[in-house]
Amino acid sequence: MRTGFTGWLAIILNAVALVPAGAHLFALPNKMRLSESDYFVVQSVYSGWQSFKYVFIAALVINIILAILLHRQRLPFVLSVIAVLCTAAFFAVFFIWTYPANQLTSNWTVIPSDWQGLRQQWEISHAANALIIFIGLCCVSWAALLSRPRG
Repeated sequence: MRTGFTGWLAIILNAVALVPAGAHLFALPNKMRLSESDYFVVQSVYSGWQSFKYVFIAALVINIILAILLHRQRLPFVLSVIAVLCTAAFFAVFFIWTYPANQLTSNWTVIPSDWQGLRQQWEISHAANALIIFIGLCCVSWAALLSRPRG
């Protein structure tokens, strides 16, 4: 890899970030058909997934580092900046739509009166984030592949 370890690590971290996001995306159609009781049972499987926040934070940091390293290579730099923006957008979507639904449901252990609206908000925000992270992964991979060796 022309960007060496930094490019490789950026690809790996963005790929790992796509794992939970992709799982949410592909589960969405089935989960939207679940009854209230079934949905809340299924949501319990996500207990402990908050540890993935470290992957997303690490992906943001390594994407920023890669962008800095590629600042003199126009297309790889632009692609790496897009990857940074995608990771930042992930956090924006999470904190604007996903996190509030988690809070209002006490991480899906309390059933509020508007649980169906919150379910839609939560599921759609995760689906959007899967697409955002996928775009970021594509951009960071392309940037790493196009980059020239330093020196």
